[in-house]
Amino acid sequence: MKEFHIGDKLPSLVERIVQSYRTHQHTSHIDKVYLPNKAQTIELLERLLELVYPGFIGRQGLTRHNVEYHIGDLLPNIGTMTFRQIYNCLCYLDESSREEESKQSPCDNKARRLAMEFLEAVPEIRDVLAEDVEAAYDGDPAALNMDEVILAYPGLLAITVYRLAHKLYQLDVPLMPRVMTEWAHAMTGTDIHPGAKIGRRFFIDHATGVVIGETTEIGNNVKIYQGVTLGALSFPKDERGRVIREAKRHPTVEDNVTIYANAIVLGGQTVLGENAVIGGSVFLTSSVPADCVVTFNPPELRFKDRNGGKGPSKSDDRPKTTAGVEHLPDYVI
Repeated sequence: MKEFHIGDKLPSLVERIVQSYRTHQHTSHIDKVYLPNKAQTIELLERLLELVYPGFIGRQGLTRHNVEYHIGDLLPNIGTMTFRQIYNCLCYLDESSREEESKQSPCDNKARRLAMEFLEAVPEIRDVLAEDVEAAYDGDPAALNMDEVILAYPGLLAITVYRLAHKLYQLDVPLMPRVMTEWAHAMTGTDIHPGAKIGRRFFIDHATGVVIGETTEIGNNVKIYQGVTLGALSFPKDERGRVIREAKRHPTVEDNVTIYANAIVLGGQTVLGENAVIGGSVFLTSSVPADCVVTFNPPELRFKDRNGGKGPSKSDDRPKTTAGVEHLPDYVI
């Protein structure tokens, strides 16, 4: 393979690039110590997935005779990795906490406590995920069994990573939860902010293009399809024009709601009542009462003969409700 030599242009190119670091300091991390390691956080996440779904992810061939040994070997490594990343995240917030290696940082004890709290929450997280797996199997007639859901469904992967990251978010660990959910976003096409509050038996069918914002609240037994956005209508600002980050910006979805493909629901004051059904491609910025089906009038369909003649032209006169829920009242927009 032929080599490439920069030659005498090297010094000037180095100088220009380094100067760009000085000019745009917000895009470089220089003269600072602490930052979570993205690659190591993702490696930790993969180990956590093995802990959550033993025998499906990572080592196979586990039996009731060797599983305790395997988890006993896996947990200390996960614990160390979790502690190190939480430590970096906590110290990142306060660079003044830098100390010599021989001294104990103020972040140390807190990071150890939070790492243990996170690990102790794993059984509870698994309980919730078991119901998510069941919801996916019950909600998708194409699923052969729950093994297929765990091995193949991107929606479940996104939900799993979210539930792990959400616990870290609840513990006020900065940066790390978002790194985790954005990895899942890249892997699955599903963007769930770790700050969202999501109930039990949650199912995302097909997954691609789903967006769930930070202040979204979702109840139990909710099912959404690909392309659904639960987003912000606008960003409230203070008297100086700065975005108020603590404000409720995203919708509330109550129990037993179904949201079909490409629906967009926006606004912190928007509430989808219990048992509501939101039809595909609906755009909503206002609340929906319980037990309602929301649809819009389908566009007129035009048919043209491929040989040049005019074909029939008619409107789509299908029922304005979703199959299986015609008994619910329509809420047409």
